[in-house]
Amino acid sequence: MRHRKKGRKFGRNPSHQRALLRNLASALILTERDAEFDANAPKVKGRIVTTLQKAKEVRPLVEKCVTIARKSLRHQETADQLETNADRGSDKWRSWRQSEEWHEWNKAIAPVLAARRRALRLLGDKQAVEILFDEIGPRFADRDGGYTRILKLAIPRLGDAGARAILEFVGVNDRVRKKSEKPAFDDDEVAEETAEEELAGEAKEE
Repeated sequence: MRHRKKGRKFGRNPSHQRALLRNLASALILTERDAEFDANAPKVKGRIVTTLQKAKEVRPLVEKCVTIARKSLRHQETADQLETNADRGSDKWRSWRQSEEWHEWNKAIAPVLAARRRALRLLGDKQAVEILFDEIGPRFADRDGGYTRILKLAIPRLGDAGARAILEFVGVNDRVRKKSEKPAFDDDEVAEETAEEELAGEAKEE
């Protein structure tokens, strides 16, 4: 019995399970890259199609990585304010390295580096971490959780009939609900025209 045994095994050993989830999370984040001249460009940015069970299992990992990137934003802003504009290796840069501002900048940038290393440990892809911190984190700066959604597809996977689903970031491909318009029938139009003519005739008589 699997009492209190959380998570799906997918018929894989633990290291294979971790690699599967890491690759799926990285694949979702890498769809946000600039792939204009890429031979393997994603069809839709911020979206992958996988099985429903895999999507449900990888979603917490993606949410955790986005939260890590989002929490490091305030430290990055503080570090950007303290950083010098001098060229690396110049006299101005060397004097800045010996000043008190450099120690303040070092304290501010340390949490950002720790967050990036933690995300790299979870994802295992440097390009995915760069996109996560530079693009996805700032996008969800004002959102407390719920960065992704799962949409179940009606057509199962060809071959084993596995249930498929879309895993995507919110805010990119949101569906806009449109209120349906009330249909206008010919009888109503004729009645309206007749009423307008009668009103016009009464106005002329007066």
